[in-house]
Amino acid sequence: MEELRLRANGLDVFALASGPEDGPLVLLLHGFPELSRSWRHQLPALAAGGWRAVAPDLRGYGRSGKDGPYDLRTLARDARALIRALGRERAVVVGHDWGGAVAWATAVYEPEVVERLVVLNCPHPGVMAEELRRNPRQLARSWYMFLFQLPWLPEWILTRDGASAVGRALRGGSQVRQAWPREETAHYQEAMLRPGAARGALGYYRAIFRSPLSLQREGRAHPIAVPVLVLWGARDRFLGRETVDLGRMTPYLAPGNVPEVVFLEEAGHFLQSEAPERVNEELLRWMGRARPRGGP
Repeated sequence: MEELRLRANGLDVFALASGPEDGPLVLLLHGFPELSRSWRHQLPALAAGGWRAVAPDLRGYGRSGKDGPYDLRTLARDARALIRALGRERAVVVGHDWGGAVAWATAVYEPEVVERLVVLNCPHPGVMAEELRRNPRQLARSWYMFLFQLPWLPEWILTRDGASAVGRALRGGSQVRQAWPREETAHYQEAMLRPGAARGALGYYRAIFRSPLSLQREGRAHPIAVPVLVLWGARDRFLGRETVDLGRMTPYLAPGNVPEVVFLEEAGHFLQSEAPERVNEELLRWMGRARPRGGP
């Protein structure tokens, strides 16, 4: 895999890339508490399919810049700027967890750069806001989001004992825990210990609580028209599968735009690491239906 240094939306961005430079672009956005390497199983598979696959460390993470803000509008601008920095007009945008929230937001705020949208284990932020208000079970699952609003204590929890909480979160959120041997989680723990990294990762949660209804309003005003695939690890311990119920998503989608939802019964929250071959198959199957405009 190649290592790239890019400048996007005023941010220095580190990214991993694979595949032919003239291949159609797919942008892969990771979640919490992960990195670009979270897509290490997908990058070579997509490259073998002829795609130019690029996975950045998101704002605040890894070897990318740590400066905020971390609101979804800014993060969507980051995605747009990355696509432009890679010399493209648009891309298939794929996101998992918080990267999924950024992918949804990019399709709302920067729709001209999104060719197709793939989201892994992340409901539309508008749906999530509704679920936190109305669904006691989801509210209980999301207890940590409220903990993360406190000053300094969450940073201490994330970084103490060599950031061991990061390794526990990756293993504990997975149905297939052997996907996370200690030599693998060590990469994520080391990254969380970088100056500013814990503050950056937590900044996503803090920003969304400052304006919890913003994307709900914008999402209804600007429904998503591009094709949408949702891949969902059914053993997710953090998010209920009802959050991707078609009825709940409908207000945020253009009329007639019905997403394809695929449940991976053998996987938990971190499904691209827990069931990489199945995720690769689904991505290549669905993305292969129509190559991006201007692609080979």
